[in-house]
This record gives sequence, structure tokens and C-alpha cells, in this order.
Amino acid sequence: MSNLGLRILYEIINADPRFAAERVFSPWTDMRDQLDRVDLPLMSLETKTPIADFDLLGISLQSELTYSNIIGLFDAARIAPRATERGAADPLIVAGGPGVFNPEPLSPFFDLFVIGEAEEAIIELMEVIQTVGQDKALVLERLSELEGFYIPSHGRPQKAIRKRSLTNFDERPIPEKPIVPFLETIHDRCVVEVTRGCGRGCRFCQAGMVYRPVRERRASTIIEGAHRQAKATGYTDVSLASLSTTDHSQIDKVLSELGSGDEADIRSISLPSMRTDQFSVRLARMIAGRKKTGLTFAPEAGTDRLRAVINKGVSEEDMLSAAEEAFAAGWNRLKLYFMIGLPTETDVDILGIAELVEKILRLNKRVKLTVSVATFVPKPHTPFQWVGAIPLEEIARRQDLLKANISRKRVDLKWHEGGSSLVESALARGTVRTGDAIERAYELGARFDGWSDYFSLDIWRRAFADVGLDLDREATNVLPQDAPLPWEHIDSGVDAVWLRQEYARSLRADQTEDCRFGVCTDCGACTSLEGLEIAEEQNQ
Repeated sequence: MSNLGLRILYEIINADPRFAAERVFSPWTDMRDQLDRVDLPLMSLETKTPIADFDLLGISLQSELTYSNIIGLFDAARIAPRATERGAADPLIVAGGPGVFNPEPLSPFFDLFVIGEAEEAIIELMEVIQTVGQDKALVLERLSELEGFYIPSHGRPQKAIRKRSLTNFDERPIPEKPIVPFLETIHDRCVVEVTRGCGRGCRFCQAGMVYRPVRERRASTIIEGAHRQAKATGYTDVSLASLSTTDHSQIDKVLSELGSGDEADIRSISLPSMRTDQFSVRLARMIAGRKKTGLTFAPEAGTDRLRAVINKGVSEEDMLSAAEEAFAAGWNRLKLYFMIGLPTETDVDILGIAELVEKILRLNKRVKLTVSVATFVPKPHTPFQWVGAIPLEEIARRQDLLKANISRKRVDLKWHEGGSSLVESALARGTVRTGDAIERAYELGARFDGWSDYFSLDIWRRAFADVGLDLDREATNVLPQDAPLPWEHIDSGVDAVWLRQEYARSLRADQTEDCRFGVCTDCGACTSLEGLEIAEEQNQ
């Protein structure tokens, strides 16, 4: 329910009198047992209509660790999982979200993929279905003539499918009346997207690459949208969402006017994505008032050298200055995000995490830190797409090295399950054959793999083996830079030559500046995006 993309598309579709959108979620295991016990198919929340009776079923691919749930959703809805097994009476099944930038592992199960931003594409898709009717072959033929639709049954396209990207972002409506659930959800608040895309260029970050170029909303649009949503929902908390919220050119104005207290409907503001610098702390001070619940920063790596490799653009001095500023402003809790397993990482970089944490602790005797350590997962369309994940044994060794050297006094250390990172890596860079392993994993009992109490590495290893693949090899394999990639037929807008150049720069620990604040880096994201210059000019 907290997913912003779901809120946006739900409101767009239902605002059009020709169409209606309803919601469905993968049922938790106990609910699924009850549905099976009474022989009920999965139904929509709004009208309790069986999912199989809809014209279109859209699924957002947010994480590779939800892929087994997609097969489970088909199963619960009494829909055949493979596209070749479905008939004219079955819904057209479409995928969107970040996972579509490598659609191949799921291509056996979907009729089509919407590549990129779907606000305009979803209406075009529904208009075609409305016009053509239930002739799926004709629907897919018509869609193949439009931009941004990948249709697996048509085979590899001769020309790469270019992503859809909005040029009139400021003009797109902010969800005004999102559904307010009867129970508390994660991020149970108003959400206003202030910018889309990121120019920071972190080399591990898929979202920062595929959602380029950066577009932002006017301050007035953000402020008006936040107040309308707050009044409609009753929420008093507002989250200003983006990949780098503090990079918005008018963020000072947005925060000062939203937090002025003149409007009783907004009482607190959160910035979920902040730079690691004093500027961010100053902005946080503007909105926090007396309620200082904590600040979150993401140094990502333990040394300046490795941060240069990943193009983080943050030094240890920046981090310590930001922490000192935060403590002086009254914060006594910080959350820090790090990764292990990054390309070129050594034990010195692992120990650097512990040393940085210790230096921050020395700044204030009362401070408490939450240190969250993820494992690097190589993702398509990034400069690190050719790099393999580190083996499971090495993940465990590096985690143990950090645990042995980091202070447990005033530090809550959290880390990701190494096995789930391995599976995520294998799925993220998978091929059509990987789809066989996903289906087999579901048959063996894989469910809710993003939850540690359900994840089973043994199931996934067996599933890969049963279809003739080796999970560990698929996850750790280094891909040749001169060989075709499984996702080459998807054009994310970022030039492949530029990605190779960025990878080469990473090995030299050379940094690439953000084009919003320096020169154009010629990544290709702005090329042929008509109207972008006009949209940027309007946002000045």
C-alpha cells in the first residue's frame, strides 16, 4: 500500500471514466491456506471479483526476491503461469517497475512489459485493449507499434525497446486521494514525489541510472499537492520522496513553506533520501522542531578510496562534519547504510566501516547508531553490471570480520542474509532459462523470499540444479564486456559505451561529477527526449 507507483497509476486509471482499476496483493501464507481450504480463487479488494475475470493484470516488479510470489499469485488466481498456456479468456498480463530492465527471467510468464515510466503508457495500453477486444494477438501487434512495450512472444526486437520517460513531470498530477487503509502500513503518510531521476551517478545504483534524466517539480506544485493530499486523507505527516531529495533546486523554499505552521493539516515532514553533508543536517533542522527521531545517512563504503570507486562523492570528513552538526542540533540517533562486496573491496575497506563508526561514536558519548550492512548485488544497466557477486563463503567471512571489529556499545548492527543476496544476484542478471528455476523454486515451496523467516537457500539451489543451472555460478559469474548481455534489447537511455567508460573509471577510482552541478557527462539519457529542455526551463 505504500508503493508510490501503485498510488499514481491507481489514481490515473480511475480518473478516466472509460476504465476502472482495482487492487490485489499476494496473500500471506495463512490467508492463502484459507483460500485453498474453501476453494476460493484470489479476488480484488474493491469488488471481490476473481482476478481471472479482469481484462488486464498488472504486476510491479520491485524486487527479484518477490519473483516466486508472482508464480504464487497466478496459482492463487487460477491463472496458468506461462503465457503460452493461457487463452483468450485469460487477462492480458503485463509487468512494470524496475525489474523490467532485465525482463528475460520473467518473459515466459508475461504477455508484455512496459519499459520505463508508465503514467502515459498505461492509458495507451488500455485504449488498445478497449478498441481491439479480447484478440490478444491483435492487441500485442498494435502495442508493438508503440514506444516502450516489449512483447516476448514476438522474439528479440531488431531495435532495442527504448524506455518511456516523462518530459512534463511537473505537469503530472500528484496523487490527491490515495486510499487510506484500515490498518497501519509502512510509510503510513502522505507521499509527494519532488524529483524523478538522479544525477549523482553511484555506480552500483540501478535506479540512479535507469530513471535518468533528473526532472523536478516546481516548489509551488509540491506544496499545493502536499496540502491537498493531507486534507483528503487526514494524514499529518508528509514524505518528500525522490532518489536525492536534498538536490531539489528549491528544497529550502519547499521545507520552509510546508513547515511554516500556517496550515494545520501538515505537522511533520520527512526526507527519506539525504546527502551525507552539513547541508542536509541544516535542512533537517528546519523541519524537525522538537521531534528529533533520527537521521539517516548512506556512506556506503568504509574508506574514501572505495567511495571514489563507486562514485559516492562523500568523504570521511563530510560524514564526520555532518554527524557533528547533527549532534550539535540535538540529534542523538543516526542510522548509517553500508555495503560489503563492492568491486575492488579489500579487508582494509571492511575495517574502515568499523573505524568510521568508532570516530562518530567519539563525537558524542550519548549518541546511538544503527549500522545496516547490505551485500552488493550487480544490476543491469549499471557500470557494475559485468561484475559478479562475491561467493557466499566470502560474504560470511567479510560479515564476520566486521562483526569482530565493530563496537557493540551504542551500536545496533544489522546485516542482510548472504544467501538471499546470492539469489537476488542470480535473478537480476538472469536469462530465459532462469525463469524455469523461478517456477521450479515455487513448486519446491519458495514464498516471500524477501523475508528471512521464509527464505530457503537450499530450495533455490535445488531449483537451479533441477533445470540444469548452478545458482552460485550464475550469481558470481563475471560477464565479458565484449559479449551480448541478456538485457541488451532493452534501452534504458544510458549509453552502453558510457557504462563501460564508467566501469573503467571506477577501477582507477576516478569520480564523475553530477551533470546537474557540472558539465554534461554524455551518458545519453537526455538524447532524443523531446521537450526535456522546455520542462527544465519551466522548473527554474
